[in-house]
Amino acid sequence: MNKDKQQVHDFWNEASCGENLYLPGLDREAFEAQARKRYELEPFILEFADFDSARAKRVLEIGVGLGAEHQRYAEAGADLYGIDLTERAIEHTQLRLATAGLSSQLAVGDAEKLDFPDEYFDQIYSWGVLHHSPDTPKAVAELWRVLKQGGVAKVMIYHKWSMVGLMLWIRYALLVLRPWLSLTQIYSRHLESPGTKAYSVAQARQLFSAFGEVEIRNVLTHGDLLESDAGQRHEGGLLTLARKIWPRRLIRRFLPNAGLAMLIEVTK
Repeated sequence: MNKDKQQVHDFWNEASCGENLYLPGLDREAFEAQARKRYELEPFILEFADFDSARAKRVLEIGVGLGAEHQRYAEAGADLYGIDLTERAIEHTQLRLATAGLSSQLAVGDAEKLDFPDEYFDQIYSWGVLHHSPDTPKAVAELWRVLKQGGVAKVMIYHKWSMVGLMLWIRYALLVLRPWLSLTQIYSRHLESPGTKAYSVAQARQLFSAFGEVEIRNVLTHGDLLESDAGQRHEGGLLTLARKIWPRRLIRRFLPNAGLAMLIEVTK
């Protein structure tokens, strides 16, 4: 594992996404509480993932995290596989499924080098993962390789022109008198694991250009609207003040496409 990938691994192996904020324990009730909180904050996941469409299909999730979606796919009757770069995520997801009497073929794995044959999966799902991979184009190429002809992949990656990006730029560029810092630098240094990327819609279309059909829409998240705890790296008085004065109604009305979540559905 190279240095950049090791840094990503170490960041997420210390705590999976949302673990410190929304996972109160490691029993069935705790996992159910985490799922309720996740879908309360991000209800658009449910429609996007469309779990029922996976029934009797061979499905791969790239980056299982705490396993909320993985459990839903298992409950829907998918022939289910899952990988994650971190041992922690695989252990959590294995435990989660065991508490619910479910199963999946889970393994530590690298999105840039998937250990599956060509055209093996009917569906692939990945939520907020591929933008953390040091070589995201390589990960997308691997996704294309293991997806069957006519298969569908549903991927969320970060949108560059988002309210989260604006807030980070104000905090880490403008307010420290370094306005020349680019959004690319800001995302890489200050949003989640080191090297995190975000893409414009045009860049995302180019990234997934090998696919026959590409549908993209942007969604405002609880992060863009400051409706929740900020995550694993951000806290303090300035953020507390921003939550009190943030113009959520105006953002929803006039900037509906300025969300961090870019939802991409592609067909091979």
